[in-house]
Amino acid sequence: MPDITGDGKIRVYWVTTIANQNAPTTTELNAGIDLTATITADGLMGLQPETADVDVSSLASTFNATDNGRVSFSGTKLRLKKQSGTDTIFTTLLKDTAGFLVVRRSIAQATAWASAQGVEVYPAKCAEVARVDFEPNTVERYEIGIKITAGSGGTGPSLRAAVA
Repeated sequence: MPDITGDGKIRVYWVTTIANQNAPTTTELNAGIDLTATITADGLMGLQPETADVDVSSLASTFNATDNGRVSFSGTKLRLKKQSGTDTIFTTLLKDTAGFLVVRRSIAQATAWASAQGVEVYPAKCAEVARVDFEPNTVERYEIGIKITAGSGGTGPSLRAAVA
């Protein structure tokens, strides 16, 4: 099988309401804000889950055995390019704004949402905006920390969801 190149094959949306995060609808996704073209090339950060170890060995054990514990995310944030005029993303993603960060990979960014496409759905809350220090020869940028929450089902993100 051939490799999948990543360039131009990611779509990132902020969606306010999703009834079933394991199966978001095209209507729900289309009602969201497309962040993709405003995120810097290195600006989708910290979406790698970390699974804690649980020590399951006993006093009788001769080997330190572990099992899977809680999953967490750290350093999750978006680095975005500030837009002139009306900057919908900057004015919408305020501290404590709750919603869902939806990420689709391996399909051309311009391809519309469609049934059965694989997506990652992260129930989330925005942290305070942080302006990125000025550098010459670059666009004005800012970062928004994204706190991954338990979501309405209490289980956290749906990393293998599919569009309904």
